[in-house]
Amino acid sequence: MTTKRVLVLKLQRMTPPVLDGPVRRSARRKAMVPIRFKDSSESVNTHSKKRKTTPDIKNKSQRNREDIKEDCTSDGDGGLSAYELERLENIRRNQAFLSSMNILQAMEELKQFTHPKPSQRGLMRSHAAVKEVLPARKSLRLQNIVAETLTPPPKPSGKLKYTPYLLPKHPAGPLPMNPVNMEQGSKLPSQLLELCSEDSTTERKMDLKLNEYCSALKNMRITEDTAAKVVKDRIFSAAFHPCASSLLMATGDKGGHLGLWKLGGDWGDDGVLLFRPHTRPVSCLAFSRAQPTHLLSLSYDGSLRCMDVEKAVFDEVFIEDDLRTFDFLSHDCSTLLVGNWNGEVAIVDRRTPGNSHESLYSLDLKTLLCVSVHPLQKQYFVVAESSVVSIYDSRCLKKNRSEAVSTLQGHSLSISSAYFSPRTGNRVLTTCLDNHIRIYDTSAMTAESPLLTSIRRNMRDFSVLSKLSAVWDPKQEDCFVVGSLSNTRRVEVFHESGRLLHYFKDYENLKTVQSVTAFHPTRNALLGGNSAGRLHVFTD
Repeated sequence: MTTKRVLVLKLQRMTPPVLDGPVRRSARRKAMVPIRFKDSSESVNTHSKKRKTTPDIKNKSQRNREDIKEDCTSDGDGGLSAYELERLENIRRNQAFLSSMNILQAMEELKQFTHPKPSQRGLMRSHAAVKEVLPARKSLRLQNIVAETLTPPPKPSGKLKYTPYLLPKHPAGPLPMNPVNMEQGSKLPSQLLELCSEDSTTERKMDLKLNEYCSALKNMRITEDTAAKVVKDRIFSAAFHPCASSLLMATGDKGGHLGLWKLGGDWGDDGVLLFRPHTRPVSCLAFSRAQPTHLLSLSYDGSLRCMDVEKAVFDEVFIEDDLRTFDFLSHDCSTLLVGNWNGEVAIVDRRTPGNSHESLYSLDLKTLLCVSVHPLQKQYFVVAESSVVSIYDSRCLKKNRSEAVSTLQGHSLSISSAYFSPRTGNRVLTTCLDNHIRIYDTSAMTAESPLLTSIRRNMRDFSVLSKLSAVWDPKQEDCFVVGSLSNTRRVEVFHESGRLLHYFKDYENLKTVQSVTAFHPTRNALLGGNSAGRLHVFTD
């Protein structure tokens, strides 16, 4: 190829292509009104003129801005494209549609529904005390004070002695029933004694058919008036009074407080009376079936007391360190079986003067957590320790290492509770931290009681919650209730076969875990207690 031909090809490549037809421009640019400045013709050759002074430049820029504003607003649409006009029209139409449907009002109502305030009934919140304003701290150097020369203490000789910190206990003897939440010197309401003295021997028909029982459960509801703060701290125990005309409940908390709450009452704080007969957690509560004016309470402070409403005192029944649990050993509730943390059980007779036991027996256990006496054959009682459940005969107990009549195998972790069925005692219900609730057949009292049902449920142990424990419904031989750790806060009722019969829930009035639960002995009522000292009651 010649040199002339190569140069022609290079020139063709360097020459830009000629576009056929008009250049495409955006719709927005087509719709824009051209902006022209009044002095644009004069500013073409501004490079040949002298630079103007600063005031002239400011006046010129101001005139230009005014001209731009005038050109843009000369058209009714402000020079917007068809797309932007359509977009603005859609926005106006959507806003009008939302306003017609009251969406904003519905959103506010939804916020109130999803985040309702807890019930404010019960104990009033204690207002924080006004802090004393102290003067500003100044160093000794600023105060012109010479610092003292301190000599270090002598080195200890020998081993250091550890002195455990013990909470102070109440003085020995009976304590007056002075409500903490009322004025000093206030007397107990007269209606409380009348309610506690009510004859509760007449009971309604028990052991309904399952379909009738489920229908009764579905009719039970909770409202804002049936939830209240009864004690100050985390609830450890709770019980219904056996009276049927009104719902009277008792509960004990972590700080040793004992609260009484009459649903719909007008005394105290919305029917709540608060006492403090103990200084440590109240782990067990039970009303006497023979004397309904008596409420027995056991605390970790080493005291077992009886609240006598008629005398308006808390009497001492039994005093000993490391107390854990108790149950009635006789039908007239005069004899008690008391267990401690060291694996010992004591038989206490309330008719005997003093506050000591009649006899003390050591079981082959490491840590005793729960005792439950057979409802008919009072000589049998079941004991739960760290990972073993055993049944003993009180007639065959020994001072050291008593032998069990029957054992309940299958638990791998610590056991929260073990209870005989309320009517016949043919079943034992256990709650274990291995995430299982178990039911055993104890009708024959064999050496090893057979396992009937095992229900898997989350029973994780939280330090801020009391341990979940499944408890029988005293009106129904084969049904029990237990709290739940699921995200949907609820209380569940099961049949002994493992079938879930019903669960109680309410998004407005039940928003916490109900660790402590109990059924009323004669009425269709269920209570649940949480870690904030609140009781929640479902009733028909």
